[in-house]
Amino acid sequence: MSRQPLAPEVTRVIRRDPRFRAAQGQRIPEPDWRSRGECLRHDPEVFFPNAAEDPGPAMEICHECSVVGPCLAAALESGECDGVWGATTPEERRTMRDVWLRQRR
Repeated sequence: MSRQPLAPEVTRVIRRDPRFRAAQGQRIPEPDWRSRGECLRHDPEVFFPNAAEDPGPAMEICHECSVVGPCLAAALESGECDGVWGATTPEERRTMRDVWLRQRR
């Protein structure tokens, strides 16, 4: 089953999103970006909340992280569909990935 194309306004909103823009600037992350992540100082379970849990605590940590761009770029490139990556939820990344892949072409 194919997905519906994104509405032009949705695409514009994504392209203006500071998280998405940070990821664009790091489309090919430097190899050691993971070693600088704030997530390494916290329980990994925080970044993988189940459907009944609030992703807010993970999002707060990500917003303070210096590698949010490379993290989101890596998640968008790989199609990571679980957890909080680059201060985004899986739902946000699914929408962003459509724009990400179109820009790669």
